Amino acid sequence: MINSKKIVVVLPAYNAEKTLEKTYKEIPFDIVDEVILVDDLSNDKTVKVGQELGIKHIIRHQKNTGYGGNQKSCYNKALEINADIVVMLHPDYQYTPKLLRSMCYLIADGNYEVVIGSRILGNGALKGGMPLYKYVANRFLTLSQNILMWQKLSEYHTGYRAFTANVLTSINYNVNSDDFVFDNQMIAQIFKAGFEIAEITCPTKYFEEASSINLRRSMKYGFGVLSVSFAYFFDKIGIAKPKIFRK
Repeated sequence: MINSKKIVVVLPAYNAEKTLEKTYKEIPFDIVDEVILVDDLSNDKTVKVGQELGIKHIIRHQKNTGYGGNQKSCYNKALEINADIVVMLHPDYQYTPKLLRSMCYLIADGNYEVVIGSRILGNGALKGGMPLYKYVANRFLTLSQNILMWQKLSEYHTGYRAFTANVLTSINYNVNSDDFVFDNQMIAQIFKAGFEIAEITCPTKYFEEASSINLRRSMKYGFGVLSVSFAYFFDKIGIAKPKIFRK
């Protein structure tokens, strides 16, 4: 705990057998109270590794629900066990668990209710192995989103995020997509609900075992991101009321 706030780390996993242990062992358990592992019907030994590590809360989907569907299970379980602060950490070791303290202190001290780890702040994205086409797409999409959503984030596409329970109960994340665009819908909902988002610099790591989507799915994600941004814009000017913004 920090300032009597219960901290729960959620691990949305799919075929994370090779990286789960390394990720888990770097979690700072001097502040983290509980860990939730949600396995999206992996075809490797992710669940077995989680059990061997002694993770108390393990959920295994009976069918593959997708990245967004996995997160829904993560957050629903975190709220069920009365988390005050929830941190999403990918178990593929692409994001360092060592930033957990910084992210959680920003929230526990009352400065922000949402903190994300940005791979774009600083100059580490390309040095860390981010493919050039993904970097260019990231910059284009982020610029477009900042214009359409009237915000100033350095990136919208990081998977390293921390929230208060209040944020999670204030938005209807369960109506979001089960695909990768879930992350973007969630940020749009957070801004719509009036929360500010803090960013901290996050080292970038791309390697063989780290999860990544191919070009075709990246293009689908990009169009989905633009759709979310336009939905936010149309809602803001009163033209439409998209489902994701209904409570």
